[in-house]
Amino acid sequence: MKKKTINKMTYAEMVAQRDKLRKDLLNLRVDQVMTHLDNPLALRTVRRDIARLNTLIHAQDIGIAKKQ
Repeated sequence: MKKKTINKMTYAEMVAQRDKLRKDLLNLRVDQVMTHLDNPLALRTVRRDIARLNTLIHAQDIGIAKKQ
């Protein structure tokens, strides 16, 4: 997920997307343990997307970035 895409989202959309990605990460971890993952790099990309969203959400919470 690109920063441009995230910047166009509202605060509520970012929180919803972060929650969705957390569920996806959990499912990927379970699949990794139970079976073989087709794309093991998906874990890294989902983790990084979550971190990117958390950073922008936190910036809005403390007032560095404006809330949309």
